Amino acid sequence: MACTTLLVGKNASYDGSTMIARNDDSGSGHFTAKKFVVVQPEEHPAVYRSVLSHVEIPLPGDPMRMTAMPNAVEGKGIWAAAGVNAANVGMTATETITSNPRVLGADPLVVYQPARGEQPEVPGGIGEEDIVYLVLPYIHTAREGVERLGKLLETYGTYEMNGIAFQDVNEIWWLETIGGHHWMARRVPDDSYVVMPNQLGIDAFDLDDAFGAQENHLCSADLREFIAKYHLDLAQDGVFDPRAAFGSHTDSDHVYNTPRAWYMLRTLNPTTWVWDGPDADYTPASDDLPWCMVPEKKITPEDVKYVLSSHYQGTPYDPYASYGARENRGVYRSIGINRNDFVALIQLRPDLPADLQAVEWVAYASNALNAMVPFYANVETTPAYLAGTTGEVSTDSFYWVSRMIAAMADASYGKSVFHVERYELGVLSACRALLNQYDAKQLAETDPARRAALRQEANEALAAEVKARAADTLDKVLFELSSNMKNAYSRSDM
Repeated sequence: MACTTLLVGKNASYDGSTMIARNDDSGSGHFTAKKFVVVQPEEHPAVYRSVLSHVEIPLPGDPMRMTAMPNAVEGKGIWAAAGVNAANVGMTATETITSNPRVLGADPLVVYQPARGEQPEVPGGIGEEDIVYLVLPYIHTAREGVERLGKLLETYGTYEMNGIAFQDVNEIWWLETIGGHHWMARRVPDDSYVVMPNQLGIDAFDLDDAFGAQENHLCSADLREFIAKYHLDLAQDGVFDPRAAFGSHTDSDHVYNTPRAWYMLRTLNPTTWVWDGPDADYTPASDDLPWCMVPEKKITPEDVKYVLSSHYQGTPYDPYASYGARENRGVYRSIGINRNDFVALIQLRPDLPADLQAVEWVAYASNALNAMVPFYANVETTPAYLAGTTGEVSTDSFYWVSRMIAAMADASYGKSVFHVERYELGVLSACRALLNQYDAKQLAETDPARRAALRQEANEALAAEVKARAADTLDKVLFELSSNMKNAYSRSDM
C-alpha cells in the first residue's frame, strides 16, 4: 500500500504532544472505504487467523479497548491501520517500504503458499492486514509495542516490507522490517520530526546501543550476525549506513518516494537548506535526505495536515499549477492523491489528565481536497457519520461525502478550490473551539463517568459540525462542476 508518514517528537510540537500521522492510501486501481470505530476487548479472539496469509497466532488473554480505522467492506481482513488503546498508546501501521535483492535473498519474505495437489497450504507471515490488531491491544508503552511486534516478526515473519510507528505521551519509536524476519527500530528524537515516504528511511543506526543500553535503538536478536554473514554493510568509512545495507536506490524512488520527503522537509525547514535550483543542497532525487530534522518552528496538527495534503504547491511540479513548464506538472507522485483513504493524526497531550490526553484527528479521501476533524479517543463508541461507512455511496457517510467533494473539486479545480479552502478552515476553527470547550467542561468535572459522557457528547457535536459543513461544501462544488458541463448553454429558458 502506498502511504506517507510524519512523526513529531514532543519538543518539536506546539504543545508538548507526541504526534504520529499517516496517509493510508489504496493501491493503484481501487479505492478502499474506511471507518473509524472502537474495538472492545471482547471482540478479540483467543486465536487470530489472518485472512490473507492464513497464519494463526494465539493472542494474550488481556486485550484493551482501542480505536481503529478498519476496512468498511469485509473480505480482505481487518486492516485496523491506526488507533489509540486504553493505556494512551498510539500506533499506525503500516508504511510500505522498500528493500533490495541482497536482503530479500538472505531472508526471504514469508509468503502464503496455497495447497497444490497433495501438498498442503503453507501459511505466510503477518502483514499490514494484521499488525495493529495483533499488537495495539496488548501494549502499555511505545517501547513495548516495538518489543511485541519484534517478537512476532522473528517468530512468524512477514510477507511484505513495512514501517510502523508507536507513541506514548513521552516518546515515539519507528520500526522498519528487514526481509522476512529481521527488524530495526529507532526512537524519534524529542526535538525532531521524521518524514517517511514508501522507502526504507532510517539513515543512521547505532548497533552498539541496540545490543547494549538500548536507549534509542532496538533490533532483532541476530541482526549484527545477519549483516556480517551476508555482507550487507556497504560503508567505506566504518559508519554503518542502514539505508545502503537494507534499502533501495532505484530510478523509480526518485519519482515516487524521495520527492515526497524532499517536499515535507522543504516545507517544515524552508531556510535550513537550499532546496531549489542548480546549487540546491537537496533535490527531489536526493538519496541522502535526512530521516529526521529539528523544525524551524514548533509543529501543529494543521502543519501536519498541510504537509500530508501536499501536491507540491509552490513548485513547478504541482499538477494543478497554472505556471511553469507543463512538462514538469505532475511528474512526481504527490502526497495528497486521489487514492488517499484517510489520514489519522494521533495526538497525546501531556498537559491534560490521562483520560483527556488522546485525540485522534481524522480525514477521509483525497487529502488535497478534504478536512480533518479531532475526536476524543478515550470513548466507547464513535459517531455514526464516521463509523457507519459501507460499500454503498451515501451522503450520511463522512468517507463518501469526502470522496464526492474531492472528485468534484478536482474536476472544477479553478472554481472550487476556494470552497474547499474555506471548508477546511471552517472545520478546523469550529472543531478547535468545540475541543477547547469540552476540555474545559471535563476539567471542571470530577466524576469520571460524567467526564466520559462529555467525551461522547463532544464527539457527536464534532461530527455534527463537520457533517453540516461538508454538506454545504458538497452543494457548492456540485454547483461549480454542473455549471461547467459540456451541454451548458447561456440563454435563460426557464
